[in-house]
Formats: sequence, C-alpha cells, structure tokens
Amino acid sequence: MSRRVLFLALLVILLAGCSTAGRVGPTVQVVITDATWQQIDKDIETASLSSRETVRQYTRKAMERWREQVFRRTESDFIPWFTGYWTQQWLGMKVGWYKLSAKNEKDSVVNRLALYLQEQYHERVLDPVAKVTDPNVIMGDAVTLYLQMLSAHLGEIQEHYAVPQDQFDKRLNRIPAITLAPPPARNASLYQIVHAEPVNHLPAYLALIEQVRGSNSGAGAGLSDAGISSVAKRASERLEAQIASRSVASAVAAAVGRVAGAVISVVSLGIGAMSNESDRPEAQAQMRRSLNAAFDKAWLGLMENETNGVMAGVNYISRQIEGGLRAGPLVSPKQGEVFSPDTPGSAVP
Repeated sequence: MSRRVLFLALLVILLAGCSTAGRVGPTVQVVITDATWQQIDKDIETASLSSRETVRQYTRKAMERWREQVFRRTESDFIPWFTGYWTQQWLGMKVGWYKLSAKNEKDSVVNRLALYLQEQYHERVLDPVAKVTDPNVIMGDAVTLYLQMLSAHLGEIQEHYAVPQDQFDKRLNRIPAITLAPPPARNASLYQIVHAEPVNHLPAYLALIEQVRGSNSGAGAGLSDAGISSVAKRASERLEAQIASRSVASAVAAAVGRVAGAVISVVSLGIGAMSNESDRPEAQAQMRRSLNAAFDKAWLGLMENETNGVMAGVNYISRQIEGGLRAGPLVSPKQGEVFSPDTPGSAVP
C-alpha cells in the first residue's frame, strides 16, 4: 500500500511540474532610455554623413569617366565638324538668314546661332555619350547607393544597442527624409525610404527627382550651353565680318532673295577651302581651349550644385534626415503604440 501511495504522490508532483512549465509569464517590455535614443540619433546622423561622403567619391569617379568620354567625342566629332569648310559656309549662310529676319538685332542673331550649335552639340556629343553613361543615371545610382549604405549602418546601430525591431522602426518613421508637402504622398520618412523596394517606386522620391530635374531640365542638359554660347558669339561675329568682307557675301545676299541655297563659283570654293584648311589648326586650338574651359566650369557645377547637380538627390535626403535629428528631441516610442509606416511620424497610440 505504501508503494502505491508513493507512486501517486510522484505522479501528482510530475503533473504539477508540467502544469507550471506550461504557463507563460508576462511579456517583458524592453525599455530604451532617452539617453540611449539620443545616442542612437547621433549615430544615425554620423552614418548619414559617412554614407554621403562615400557616395560623393563614387559619383566624382563616375562623372570623371563621363567627362573623359565627352572630351573624346568633342575632339573627334564636334570640333572637326564645326571648323570644317562646308560647316563654316553653312553657318555663314545661317547668319545671313538670321540677320535678315532679326531686323538688325544683333543679340537675336547670336542667340539663334547659339541655340543651333547647342542642338548640334547635344546631337553629336552629349546624346551619344548618354547612351553609355548619363548624369541622370549617375544621380539615380547615387541615391540608391546612399540608401543601401545607410540601411546597412542602421542595421548595425540597431544590433549594437539591442533595440527591438518594432521600436527601432517607429523611431525611423519619425525621422523625415523627404518633405515636399502638400500632398502627403510627396513626403517620406527615413523608415519608408530605406524600406522602399525599389526606391524609384516611392511617390515622394519621384517627386524629388522631378524637382531636381525640373530646376535644370535634367542633369547635364545645360552643361554645354555656357561654352557653346561663348563659341557661338565669337563665331557669329567672325562670320558676320566674313560676309561683309568676302565675295561670298554677294552670293549669300543673292540667294536669300531667290532660293534657299548658295550659288558659289568653283573657283571661289577652291580658294576658300584652301584658306580654311590653313587656318583650321589654329581655329580648332582656339575652340578647344574655349570649350574645355567652359566645360570644366560647367562640370564642376554639376558636381557641386546643391539644387540640380548629380548629388542633389543625396544631399537633399541626407540633410533632411540630419536636420530632423538636430531640430530637437524626437518622441521616443512608447509601449502599446501601433506602428503604421504609411505616413511619416504615424506611430499611433
């Protein structure tokens, strides 16, 4: 009998133990202090600055490759075309046409020739180069690389401070990354922009890129304008002088009144071609110097311009993040908050 009682007692103890083990205790809420959140914010700002600088180095190398290709194409195509005899004759005729329709407005002649040369430069140089490497693509790649690097840093920060995922996400959702409101769709938090896959599907990002490109009609679109305009001005003045002093002026003047073409004798063409070939090396050298100087200045603007340069997207996002972190202490995530990433700062109690 005693053995039976002992067996029952052991069975009761075992059942009681199993029952106790099956109970789930209260969930322990991990509390992150305000001081820790402040340090996390500083680390996020440092990560943004570091990522931006790394991307700047990448962008400079990419733009240097682009510049080399533009120089090469300018040298092989545009300069020979522009300084060629037949091009000079054609430009001379265009100046004649422009003068007749401009009613002696010299600036109008220069501006119209500048526009024509800009179109030619895009067609012969910038557009073919853009098929290989394009400042617009470089700008988009820069933003993508910046966000990838920043996202990796954010993962390291969360792991370092052992912050629960939901609390960390709520914190990121309170940090502005794009603020182009209204409407709200033109805004995005840090959480939204680093989790967008891909980022170019995020409405706020598309609005930002549209704003950047709208300020300059696209990265690189106006790159050659300053240099071409200065070349066009000198070319127009020189061609006007040629029209006034050479016998070709009479041919152009006669053609303007009768047909859309030039009637120039074979002898005049031969003499003009010989003269042009002898002057061509110096003309090319002058044009090369003018274009290179203007191009270098414009290229530097593309690299450094905060509004429409190739780093404009990265600069905007990083400064929004850094500015939001410096503006004042953010409200720390609280227990019981429901996280909604649809709208920046939308953690709802």
